[in-house]
Amino acid sequence: MMSDQGTGQAMDVVKRSKAHEGPRNHIIAYALSIVLTALAFLVIYYQHVLESWFVYGFLIILAVVQAVVQGVFWMHLKDRGHLQQRIFMIGGCIIAFTALIMALYWVWW
Repeated sequence: MMSDQGTGQAMDVVKRSKAHEGPRNHIIAYALSIVLTALAFLVIYYQHVLESWFVYGFLIILAVVQAVVQGVFWMHLKDRGHLQQRIFMIGGCIIAFTALIMALYWVWW
């Protein structure tokens, strides 16, 4: 908050980059999310025709791509100033991966 030239009133200062992204990237991200979701539904609909290894692998790939799209476009992780959020998300992925590996190790041992 900065004061306005001696009048005592406070005004908000928002610093934006020279080229604001506008709705274009949001529309692209929304369309991409819809396409990825439709592909997942199609794979499940035709799972009786496809091999099970392909269905599982393709769904995992779609989930990872969807998570990246959500993080980059909707959660604005591509912008500056989001280092703490990135660190926490990477830490959460490491913890989840470790828990998965330990659960599989525990079951198969």
